[in-house]
Amino acid sequence: MKIKNNKTLMITVMLFSYLQFSNVVNATPISNDVSKQVPEELQKKLPVDVAPELAEKGQLTVGVRTIEITNPAQFDPNTQTQKDRKLTLEVWYPSKVNKADVKTSYEDETRSGIPFSIQADAFRNSKVLKPSGDVKYPLVILSHGYTGYRSLMYYLAEHLASHGYIVAAIDHTDSTNAEVDLINTPFSGFFSTLLNRSRDQQFTLDYLTTTENFVSAAMNKNKAGLVGYSMGGYGAVNTIGGCYDFTDATTSIFTGIKDPVQIEKIKTLLNSCAGGQYKNAKVDSKWQAVIAMAPWGGQHNVFNTQALAKINTPVLYISGDLDDISDYTSIKSLYEKTGTQDKYLLTYKNARHNIAPHPAPSVAKTSELDIGHYYEPVWDHTVLNNNNKHFGLAMMDCYIKQQKDKCSYLDLSENSNQIPIDGKTPEAWKGFDHRYSTGMEWKKGK
Repeated sequence: MKIKNNKTLMITVMLFSYLQFSNVVNATPISNDVSKQVPEELQKKLPVDVAPELAEKGQLTVGVRTIEITNPAQFDPNTQTQKDRKLTLEVWYPSKVNKADVKTSYEDETRSGIPFSIQADAFRNSKVLKPSGDVKYPLVILSHGYTGYRSLMYYLAEHLASHGYIVAAIDHTDSTNAEVDLINTPFSGFFSTLLNRSRDQQFTLDYLTTTENFVSAAMNKNKAGLVGYSMGGYGAVNTIGGCYDFTDATTSIFTGIKDPVQIEKIKTLLNSCAGGQYKNAKVDSKWQAVIAMAPWGGQHNVFNTQALAKINTPVLYISGDLDDISDYTSIKSLYEKTGTQDKYLLTYKNARHNIAPHPAPSVAKTSELDIGHYYEPVWDHTVLNNNNKHFGLAMMDCYIKQQKDKCSYLDLSENSNQIPIDGKTPEAWKGFDHRYSTGMEWKKGK
């Protein structure tokens, strides 16, 4: 399929206000050679009486390995041809560590291209721990936003792996910090992102559960979870059956195409379902639980309402009530339109869009462009990360491992603030100590 108009994407200013910046600091305060950097410790350890219960690290040691996979003959918007689509994955897993093994680091770069190194709580290329008995490790896939990188939620990946999961995070080709020049061509990868997000998620699941690989023998290949942030959430909703419903107008806006004939072709291409299917789309039964964090798209009505109503996969939506990128009202609407009764909405009060990433590395604190990828004006990222670990583990353990005691951590009152009623202070949310479950709201299936 050829696209005659290859203009720069014409995205509204409000849609990606987080890509706008008033001052870009040109000076790089560190060496551009990431190999010379000392890995930065971003995860602050809090007392157990402050952090939520399920944020506590599991008993298993964690290993990590980088692998590449290839989805053959995919449509490439950049070349307008069929092309093999390569994806880089970071895979975390329960590990058997030798004395010589040392903890590794994650090497990434900011939106303006400044490299940084993060200290990991995982051992690079260590051996996979053989599961105990017949209970193998389920798979969870992590999917970043536009832009991002595969270790953006490393804290959650390490956490789940320490509790007996294999976790694979995707570097979405055309959509990473390393590939998108946000200063000169900020939307160069957006068409590819719209087209491939759900496809990448499904292909990663298919590859890891059907192709022989280093975690195959330890993996439960019948049950999986998915965590998508921002555009990763846009993909996740589609992957479990929220079919896309782009119109002529939204197709033109998000691709820059004006020719009606070309718009019709691209609209047909975009309007896929459940990982790239078109006719009689069927959601993969292996998906047992999904977390959509600040999912994009609802504010532009790109999901088919009838399809959303047919979703039956358990799903947890997480959002800040001041999200001005994905629009909180629209995320609430997605929650309400989602058909399954096993659905939840966690709201961080006074939070904007950056509820999922790890804390900002030091080098990101030199410009609004870079710090804007991480910074929350009100919320501390250690608190956000711990809460995400807590609810993420509860969701996966409840619906994937079928640990019914963990489901009780999802059966919560609507407000976390313990505001006295008739002189009596309510109990804190389950898993939170008294006085430390503030600033959140909770909704569950209707």
